[in-house]
Amino acid sequence: MKFFTPNIAVRGRLVRAIGGFVFLVGALLIFPHSRVAAVAFCFAAGFMLFEAARGWCVARACGIKTPF
Repeated sequence: MKFFTPNIAVRGRLVRAIGGFVFLVGALLIFPHSRVAAVAFCFAAGFMLFEAARGWCVARACGIKTPF
């Protein structure tokens, strides 16, 4: 079994993609106040968008049941 085998359906991918874009917007809004937090938001957004594009969820890969 490969580690990055898709383990979420279309609905889960959509939820993660929307979350990733929300984090990107949050990074843009918080950037003037805290560059460190903005960078952290960007990394989180990138990871969520990676999960959406790949169809893979790290929590599910670790055996945690997620609703989406």
